Amino acid sequence: MRPLELAVDAAFASSGALSRVDERYVERDVQRRMALGVAQAISLREALVVEAGTGVGKTYAYLVPTLLSGARTLISTATKNLQEQLFLRDLPRLREALQAPVTVALLKGRGSYLCTHRLNFARHDAPLDQRAVRTLARVERWARITHTGDIAEIEGLDERSSVIPLVTSSRENCLGSECPEFRGCHVMKARRQAMLADLVVVNHHLFFADMALRDTGVAELLPSVDLVVFDEAHQLPEVGVQFLGTMLGSAQGSDFARDMLAAGLQHARGLQPWQALASACRQAASDLHIASANAGDTSSDATPRALRATLRLRWEERSELNDFVAALNAVHAACSDAQRALEAVGESAPDFPKLAGRAAELATKAELFARAGAKDHVRWIDVGAHQVRLLESPLDIREVMRAQMGVAPKAWVFTSATLGDNERLSWFTEPAGLDDTATLRLGSPFDYAAQARLYVPADFPKPSEPGHPTAVANLAARCARILLGRTFVLTTTLRALKTIGTGLRESFAAQGDAITVLVQGSAPKRQLLQQFLDEPAAVLVGSHSFWEGVDVPGAALQCVLIDKLPFPPPNDPLVEARVKRLEAEGRNAFADYFVAEAAVALKQGAGRLIRSETDRGMLVVCDPRLTSMSYGKRLRAALPPMTQVASEDDALAWLASLRK
Repeated sequence: MRPLELAVDAAFASSGALSRVDERYVERDVQRRMALGVAQAISLREALVVEAGTGVGKTYAYLVPTLLSGARTLISTATKNLQEQLFLRDLPRLREALQAPVTVALLKGRGSYLCTHRLNFARHDAPLDQRAVRTLARVERWARITHTGDIAEIEGLDERSSVIPLVTSSRENCLGSECPEFRGCHVMKARRQAMLADLVVVNHHLFFADMALRDTGVAELLPSVDLVVFDEAHQLPEVGVQFLGTMLGSAQGSDFARDMLAAGLQHARGLQPWQALASACRQAASDLHIASANAGDTSSDATPRALRATLRLRWEERSELNDFVAALNAVHAACSDAQRALEAVGESAPDFPKLAGRAAELATKAELFARAGAKDHVRWIDVGAHQVRLLESPLDIREVMRAQMGVAPKAWVFTSATLGDNERLSWFTEPAGLDDTATLRLGSPFDYAAQARLYVPADFPKPSEPGHPTAVANLAARCARILLGRTFVLTTTLRALKTIGTGLRESFAAQGDAITVLVQGSAPKRQLLQQFLDEPAAVLVGSHSFWEGVDVPGAALQCVLIDKLPFPPPNDPLVEARVKRLEAEGRNAFADYFVAEAAVALKQGAGRLIRSETDRGMLVVCDPRLTSMSYGKRLRAALPPMTQVASEDDALAWLASLRK
């Protein structure tokens, strides 16, 4: 072994550094193997892709060799919450345990830090309702005492608050060195600390935003590090696709109009028709929203808009329609007029040149989307509850990742609990451009055969039949009734949420069961999870975000039902484009894309059930295709090796034994 590998091996030994600071430490061979693999990649400056099943302890498995190596490191994870967990909990524990003299910094995007210049604007010029006024007052009190300016420090602040965009900056509205508050800028302070640190924790959105915009500080960091680690790497391809293309959003136009009006009235009142210019930009943004969103309202989906995820439309559904073309032209015209007005008063205040640049960029994007798209890219329209976004993007991140990894020799580690269903982990490595990279697959140390059961009801409506959601609700009610709650129902679409949630409530009410039904969309995710834990008996019905990143260990969750196999929607524009590319290459799109995607998603959903060595539970997949179709064998193989039960009686008997 090399010196680093020897040090890592000693740290994970039963009498090593980790055991001395944690009396609950358990030596795991799979964790040690992963740590040694990471240590080797660091020593040889190579790339490594690691799939580490639930319970492996992958965070410590990459952090220990990282800290012991002394290598300057950039760690990227999926969310800001996971960033904070690494920075505030895991890294301090390990630095102490290993006596590693490593300085650590946390770096987030601009929108996470207070901008005191924009706070002054919001205080005097922003139109606010009473709730927003109270929120702004809280921000002002906190602004006087904060050292970091990290908005996450404000306890109880809703991350969806309309005040946050008013008191934070973006690439578009930041004045940079021209800002009167530049000396005390929290963003610049965080970047300076990151440049001086030995280890910096960022997130995937920040990483790819910098690849596209060179605005987050990562571009300065990346050449100087010896090691890059991507945790929760399975999210990289989709995050990258969102950032590596071009985006024009209706909210961009509205935000620009608001900022232009505020700056114009404050610094150049009477010199330009600011009200009229802002009104034209707002109207153009609104018309673009209406022209795009109307295409999404023709479906029979009865799910309330508040519960829907973003609706993705084919570009062809709108691009040739007169209203849509006119809306794009109006955005171009309004922003061009605004640009000329702003340039005319450019010397009046530092805000105006920046605003003129924003206007020019919006006009250019509107002009770009009015033309035909690039052949190697795909276009689509995202329709949300409050804005629409026009997007043009590459189909994957392979080219940009290859370019980044070829700049200078360094170690790259990509890890997640779910990266594919074959030894090459091709579900992840292919779109990420890592086809030739070394891979390591480490299964979970849990005894799934003893701890868990899998039930696939054979005599059950097909997912395409109208009665399927009701049948799922009824089966979920029978399971939850035995367990007195302790059940998740995971749906593949938001459309099924309302039907299943209503069906569960009606079933419990009919038999007088005191079981609370919590449905995604009725409250923020974190609040729903806390309610699920606090209620004496509860069932949670969730989709999309509840399939991963949810950790409920112990007896609080002992049954997970999945309504149907999670195949990608075939009419999604990105899916269609990827299928066409595979078929053009002579490949089987169903096997290489649809089944591969379903296998990974199914494994992610199933991973909510068993979270520790002592957990016990049952996974129910309410889709007979898992056992009746030929591809079902591949999907079952992707699941943890749970013992399968043949009948509902056996399934309910297992749940009854868990309740006892």
